[in-house]
Amino acid sequence: MVEFLLTIVLLVDSTLRVAAPLVLAALGGLFAERSGVVDIGIEGKMLSAAFAAAATAAVTGSAWLGLVAAVLASVSLALVHGFACVTHGGNQVVSGMALNIVASGLTAVLGNAWFQRGGQTPQLTGEGRFGPIDLPLAMSLADVPVMGALYSEIISGHNVLVYAAAATVPLVGWLVFRTRFGLRLRAVGENPAAVDTAGLSVAGMRYQALIIGGVLCGLAGAYLSIAHNAAFIRDMSAGKGYLALAALIFGKWRPVPTLVACLLFAFADAVQVRLQGTSIPIVGVIPVQFIQAMPYVLTVLLLAGFVGRAVAPKAIGIPYKK
Repeated sequence: MVEFLLTIVLLVDSTLRVAAPLVLAALGGLFAERSGVVDIGIEGKMLSAAFAAAATAAVTGSAWLGLVAAVLASVSLALVHGFACVTHGGNQVVSGMALNIVASGLTAVLGNAWFQRGGQTPQLTGEGRFGPIDLPLAMSLADVPVMGALYSEIISGHNVLVYAAAATVPLVGWLVFRTRFGLRLRAVGENPAAVDTAGLSVAGMRYQALIIGGVLCGLAGAYLSIAHNAAFIRDMSAGKGYLALAALIFGKWRPVPTLVACLLFAFADAVQVRLQGTSIPIVGVIPVQFIQAMPYVLTVLLLAGFVGRAVAPKAIGIPYKK
C-alpha cells in the first residue's frame, strides 16, 4: 500500500513538472487566438526561447539572464508573426508554420556554430539553471504519512517556473474575463469592426495580445532548457507547442479547462515514461515507440471527440481591413 501511494505521489509530481510548459504556452496562445490571430507558431516560439535561454545562461552563468533572453526571442518571433498577419494581412497558418520551420533550423545552425556540439549547448550547472525550491517545513514534514508526502513531494520542490505556471492560470482568467483589456481583447476576436467603430485600434490590440503570448511562450521555452533540463537539445520542444495548442482548443479558449487538458496530456506523458520496458502477460514487452506515442494519440482522440463542440472566436484567422 505504501509503495502504491508513493508511486501515485511521484506520478502526480512528474505530471506537474511536464504540464508547466504546456500551461504557459497554451495560455500564451489564448491571448493571440482570443484576439483573432491563429497561433500555430507556439512550437517555434518555445524552441527559439529554449535555445536563447540555454545559450545565454551558458555564456553568462545566469539563469535569470537566460530567462530574459528567452522572452526577447519569443516576443521577437511573435512580432514577426504580427507583422506578417496583422499589418499585411497574410495567411496566419502559413506564417505560424514558417516560424516553426525557421526556429527548428536556425537553433540547430546557431548552436552548432557557437558551441560546436552538434546543435546542443553546454551543460548548465549552479546559477545557470533554475533549481528546486524547498518550501518552509518541507523537509521536517516529509516523514508524516500521506500529508507529509503530498506537501514535500507535490507542493514543494519545484522550480520557480512551475509555480509561475500555477499562478498564471488565475491571473489570465482575471485579466481576460474581469478587466477592460480582456473585454476589448475578446471583442477584437469576435467583432473587430465594432471595436474599430468604437475608436480602438484592432491592430494595436492584436499586437498587445501577441506580445503577451510571446512572453508566456518565452517562459515555457526557458523552462525546457534551463529548468526541467540543463541544456538545449535540438528540437527539444518535441511537439509540445502543438500539444499546447490542442489543449487550448480542447479547453475552448478558457484558462481552467485548458489547464485540465494540459494536466491530462502531461499525465499521459508521465505514464508513458513509467511504462517503458514493462511487460504485459501474453503481449510481452510493449515497444517503446508505441508507448511514446501515447500523449499524441490521446490528443488526436480528444480533439476528434470534442473539437466539434468548441466554438472558436468568430474572427479568428480572418485579417481585418478597414
